[in-house]
Amino acid sequence: MSASERRIIIVGAGPVGLMAAYLLSHNKIPCLVLEQGEAISTDLRASTFHPSTLDMLDLHGLSQPLIDMGLICPTWQIRVHETNERVLFDLSVLKDDTNHPYRLQCEQSRLCTMLLEKIQEKGDVEVRFGAKVTAYREIGDTVEVDVETAAGTEVMDCSILIGADGARSSIRNLIGATFEGVTYPETTILATTQFPFEEHLPDLSNVNYVWKKDGTFSLLRLKDRWRVSIYPPIGMSIEEAMQPEQINAAIQDVVARPEPYEILECRAYHIHRRIVGDYRKGRVVLAGDSAHINSPSGGMGMNGGIHDAYNLVEKLTQIWNGASLDLLDLYTRQRRPVAAEEVLAQADRNRSRMQERDTAKRLEILKGLQDIVDDKAQAREYLLRSSLITALRQAAQIQ
Repeated sequence: MSASERRIIIVGAGPVGLMAAYLLSHNKIPCLVLEQGEAISTDLRASTFHPSTLDMLDLHGLSQPLIDMGLICPTWQIRVHETNERVLFDLSVLKDDTNHPYRLQCEQSRLCTMLLEKIQEKGDVEVRFGAKVTAYREIGDTVEVDVETAAGTEVMDCSILIGADGARSSIRNLIGATFEGVTYPETTILATTQFPFEEHLPDLSNVNYVWKKDGTFSLLRLKDRWRVSIYPPIGMSIEEAMQPEQINAAIQDVVARPEPYEILECRAYHIHRRIVGDYRKGRVVLAGDSAHINSPSGGMGMNGGIHDAYNLVEKLTQIWNGASLDLLDLYTRQRRPVAAEEVLAQADRNRSRMQERDTAKRLEILKGLQDIVDDKAQAREYLLRSSLITALRQAAQIQ
């Protein structure tokens, strides 16, 4: 088998694809990254890094540079906007379970840029932008990949093809995987502003999920701005929800002020809860949003995808060194259940809780969460789960 036939091709230069490329390079396994876009995406996407993910990144000296670019969040909270009643989750209870007993707020594009720079400095991984995979064929031990570029269609060879190309994955479609699940009815608008909410709302954490009258919003703080997630009325079109006056009106509900808000960025998206039945088909494997997508509530998606990359590269390294290709089935067995039961299910519960509109039920939920926080053992178990530490421990037990 030639060098090009033995390498691994990764489709997608997001955090999952670039993480996999970095780890493969670290293990001296040749790979090629193909990205349909022309550069690293700087769109508004994930911004929460959980303790479990920071511990993983720390294994390669990647967490501290990210921490330097982000904002440490030792607590997060759920609160009632009108009364400021709240339940506060203190991640310091995990100090014996993680080297990073906090969340980090930092844009995922910063991790992607850092990984790309490190890959390029090392020089043993090729990353090609403007390259769209349109077809593939398995021929014996080789995967032939048709790649559309500005120069035309090129055929590339590899031994394994990884689909890490996001929620609209072309690789998932090419292998014919069914993306089972639902699309939630609401639209989410994510907007950023430098307005200092912390000076106007008492006792905010850097991560806040908030009930307001007849609705909900969230406030997540970065180093130089706040991210505001707002939820227009169900049935309102994305086009209408994205109008500046509509966005401004929604943020005025957070803190009313005489002048309109200066919005730095905004993005609208629908929320899904979906997962494929098998992460593998032959010599093709899926990771991250290509395999599973969920509500952003709780910041589970990107973290779960990075965990996929670590698990998958562990298996690929063993295969590279002579283990059976069937080891990829263990990847599915370990990662799919925790994605379904921990990532998707937790995100769904988080979303459902914040979509509650009944005042009495909201207070009942708040009281139940406060009881958990007041019991140190229960608080630890809750935060181990919400930080995806439990998920990693469960996956490690599956054979």
